[in-house]
Amino acid sequence: MSGRPIGAAALISSANIEVIPLKGAETKLQALSAGSGVTITCSPKFGLERTLQHVESAARAGFHVIPHLAARQVADRAELEQFVRRVEKAGVTDLYVIGGDADRPAGRYSAALEVLQDLADMDHSITRLGVGCYPEGHPKIDDSVLLEALQAKQQYADYMVSQLCFDPSALVGWLGTVRDAGVHLPLRIGLAAPMSVRKLAELSFKIGVGQSLRFLTKQHGLVGNLILGTNSYRPEDLLGEIDPALLADSHQIEGLHLFSFNQIEATAAWQRQVADAA
Repeated sequence: MSGRPIGAAALISSANIEVIPLKGAETKLQALSAGSGVTITCSPKFGLERTLQHVESAARAGFHVIPHLAARQVADRAELEQFVRRVEKAGVTDLYVIGGDADRPAGRYSAALEVLQDLADMDHSITRLGVGCYPEGHPKIDDSVLLEALQAKQQYADYMVSQLCFDPSALVGWLGTVRDAGVHLPLRIGLAAPMSVRKLAELSFKIGVGQSLRFLTKQHGLVGNLILGTNSYRPEDLLGEIDPALLADSHQIEGLHLFSFNQIEATAAWQRQVADAA
């Protein structure tokens, strides 16, 4: 732990935990501290209703809930309004708007920007809006297109969340590039929660999160550990390679977004371990 920069422990302790609305997820949330930030994903496999049910359950349990809203799953403005009313009723004030992974849009929305524009023209009590970003690029979208989209979304958003990131130099370099391009949204760094590399790969295949596997193919050390089945990936190691001054600047780094892959008990135990060590 000695290599971890000042402030990283606080970021880890206050991280938002991403939860996939699978059966049993509600029970697993009991491992988290009261009031923890919990984001509920939105995928074409489960649909909007499953996300809403888990949002409502987590909110009743006392967590600070941030729903994901995938634009390509929303049929029209009426369905968007229904979604917003449901999460408002649950006490939600923070919404994370993404394009989504559906091959075909369900209706009029094909990108997050379109949803954000309609939200701006809608009467609601959501006070914070997050958008996605890709420090290590997107396999299907050119970097210049991603930057233009982020610049356009900035006027509607309050923060941005990075897709899974494992390369600190790529993250810092990308952040410098978007800052120079006029993007000033604070960043929540997207990190996989600690787990064995083998488990990370297995869950990536099962859930369909391919970015983690892109990293494994690039890092010979982790590929070797994948074969051996050893435990080597820990997020604090990545944070230890980022300038402490950058981590301590809340205008640059707002916090962490931990992809738990629903390994929630292990994630909570790791957060407590880091806090105790600090």
